[in-house]
Amino acid sequence: MKISQKGLYALQAMMMLARRHNQGAIKIRDIAYEENLPEKFLELILLEMKNARMVESVRGAKGGYALRRPPSDIHLSEIIRLIDGPLAPFGDAEQLRALIDKDHAHRALYQVFLDVRDAAAHILENTTLADIVKDPRPAKAEKRSRGKKQKEPPTLLPMVVPGTGSKG
Repeated sequence: MKISQKGLYALQAMMMLARRHNQGAIKIRDIAYEENLPEKFLELILLEMKNARMVESVRGAKGGYALRRPPSDIHLSEIIRLIDGPLAPFGDAEQLRALIDKDHAHRALYQVFLDVRDAAAHILENTTLADIVKDPRPAKAEKRSRGKKQKEPPTLLPMVVPGTGSKG
């Protein structure tokens, strides 16, 4: 699956709004600055999100954008489908099932494509903004860089099994 730059910007903006969900409306300028996104492009994206009822806009001095629903109720699949269209990299499931039924010589290949499509859709449909803004995965403790000497593995001593040695 390939996500467009617009789709990536939409996901980043929505993540930022999710992180600040209980802080009221956030100005486009602040979202753009914090996420390093082009402000004019972000305006168009947020307008699409507003029309899809994912965000709401607030007018006035304290105005801006806020999520319309809790982050736990907004799935990544909704955002990607809105901006980039279908999730599947190989067409929709019905097309693939039809190919599996008709093209016996390539049935196994189309089944793999269907499995990939289903797995990607399942992950995106079951992952919410709340899931990705909390990110429970631990940070990598050590990053290896080129030119740095790697630790040597420990030296292993030969194992001596009693009763196998020579008499001396």
